[in-house]
Amino acid sequence: MEEHILTTNSFILLAAILFIAGVLTTRFSSRLGVPSLILFILVGMVMGSDILGFIYFDNAALAQLIGVVALVIILFEGGLQTDWKDVRPVMVPSLSLATAGVLITSGIVAVAAKTIVGLDWQEALLFGAIVGSTDAAAVFAVLKGHNITPKLRSTLEAESGSNDPMAVFLTVAMVELITAQDAKITSMIGDFFLQMGLGLIIGFVLGKIAVRALNSINLDSGGLYPVFATAFAMLTYGLASFFQGSGLLAVYVAAIIIGNAEVVYRHSIIRFSEGFAWMMQILMFVILGLLVFPSHLFRPEVLVKGILVSAILMLVARPAAVYLSTISMKFTNKERLFLSWAGLKGAVPIVLATFPLLAGIEGSAEMFNIVFFVVLTSALIQGSTIPYLAEKLHLTGPKKTTPLHSLELISLGKADAEMIEYEMKADSAIVGKKLTDIPFPEGSLVNAIIRNEKLIAPTGNTSVMAGDFLYILSARKNKPQLKKLLNEKAEYKQNTLKFE
Repeated sequence: MEEHILTTNSFILLAAILFIAGVLTTRFSSRLGVPSLILFILVGMVMGSDILGFIYFDNAALAQLIGVVALVIILFEGGLQTDWKDVRPVMVPSLSLATAGVLITSGIVAVAAKTIVGLDWQEALLFGAIVGSTDAAAVFAVLKGHNITPKLRSTLEAESGSNDPMAVFLTVAMVELITAQDAKITSMIGDFFLQMGLGLIIGFVLGKIAVRALNSINLDSGGLYPVFATAFAMLTYGLASFFQGSGLLAVYVAAIIIGNAEVVYRHSIIRFSEGFAWMMQILMFVILGLLVFPSHLFRPEVLVKGILVSAILMLVARPAAVYLSTISMKFTNKERLFLSWAGLKGAVPIVLATFPLLAGIEGSAEMFNIVFFVVLTSALIQGSTIPYLAEKLHLTGPKKTTPLHSLELISLGKADAEMIEYEMKADSAIVGKKLTDIPFPEGSLVNAIIRNEKLIAPTGNTSVMAGDFLYILSARKNKPQLKKLLNEKAEYKQNTLKFE
C-alpha cells in the first residue's frame, strides 16, 4: 500500500515537473526563434531513459491514445478561432492541398524512401503516407502571433485542419494492405469518400446542435460552458468514428460552426480551449519525446537517411505538391513559395508512425526513428524561418491589435446580458461621434474604452476614435442590432437609423 502511494506521488511530481518545464519553454521559444513544439519534444527526450533517466516510456499504444485526444482538442481550438469569412474564399485551394497535395507529397516521398531507406514499395508508400500531411498543431502554433497575410494564413490553417483525415486514411489503408491479404484498394477508395462525407455531415450537425445547446441551457456556473463545449468536441469525434466517419474532420467542422456563431460565454470558451490546447500540446509532444530513444535516433545511418528524406520532402515533394495542386488558382509565385515552405510536420506523423509499430510491421522501428527525425528537421528549419521568409517575400499583413489591459469578458447567463468587445475601424460610421450622439440600442452601455493601451472611463461627451476597443454591456436580444450599428461603414451611413 505504501509503495503504491509513493508511486502515485512520484507520478504526480513528475507530471508537474514536465508541465512546468513545458510552459517555461514557451518563454524561450520566441527569444530563440525556435518553435515551442521542438522544445517540448526535447524536454521529453531529456527526461527519458537515455539522458537523465527519470522516466522509461516505450508504450506506443498509450502515446497513440494521448496523441489522438490531443489532436482533437488542438483541432477544436483551431476551428474555434478560424474566421469563416477568411476561410471561405480559399476553401478550394485548401481542400486541393489537403487531398491532391497530400497524395503528391506522399508519392514523391515514397520514391525517396524506396531509394534512400531501402524499403519495399508497400512500406515506402506507408512511409510517404505518414509524412504526407501538414500538421495542424505545428501550423497553429507557429502562425499564432505572426501577421501573415490573411489569405495565406487561412489557406494554411484550413489545409492543416482538413488534411489530417487524408493522412490517417492513407496510413491505415497501407497498414491494412501490408498486414491483411484480402484488403482491396477499390473498397478503400469508397471508404475514403464515405469517411469524409460522414465527417462533414456529423461535424456540421453536431456543431449546430452545440450552438443551440450552449445558447439554450442555463448552467449554474459560467465555468461549465467551456467544459460543455469541449465535451461536444469529444462527442463529435466519438460519434463520427463510431459511424466509420472521419472524427478529426468532424471536430474541425463543428469547431468552425461554433466559433463563427453567436454563443454565450464565447470568450470564456475560446480562452479555456486555448489553454487546454496548449496543455495537450505540451503533454503530447513531451510524451512523443519520451517515446523516442536518442541513442537510436542519432545513429549515423538514421541521421543520413533522415537528412536526405527531409531535404527531398522540404525542397522537392512539398513544392511540387503546392504548385501542382494550386495550378490555375490565384496565387503568385511568392505565395506558392511561402506555402511550400510552410508545410510543417509535427505530431501527426509521429502519431501515425506508431500504427506500423503496433501492427508489428517489419522495419517499423527504423521507420519511426526516421519519421521522428524528419519532424524535428521540418519543425526546426522550416518552423523557425517562416516569419523571416514572410517578411522577405512581403507577405505580412497589418499587425493585429489586441488590448493589453485585462478586462474580463463575461456573459451574465441569468441576467440575459453580455459584455461585448469591439475594435473600432477607421471607416466605421460612428468614429468621431460622441457617445451621447450614437443611437445605441436601449439598455446598451459603454463601460470602458481602451485607447493607446490606456483605460478610459467613458462619459457622454467621450468621442469614439479609430483603434478604440469598446466594452459594451448589452442585453443579449439587442446584440444583433448593436453589431449592425458597430459594423456600419461611414460611406454607407444613413441619415436615420432606428432600432426596434
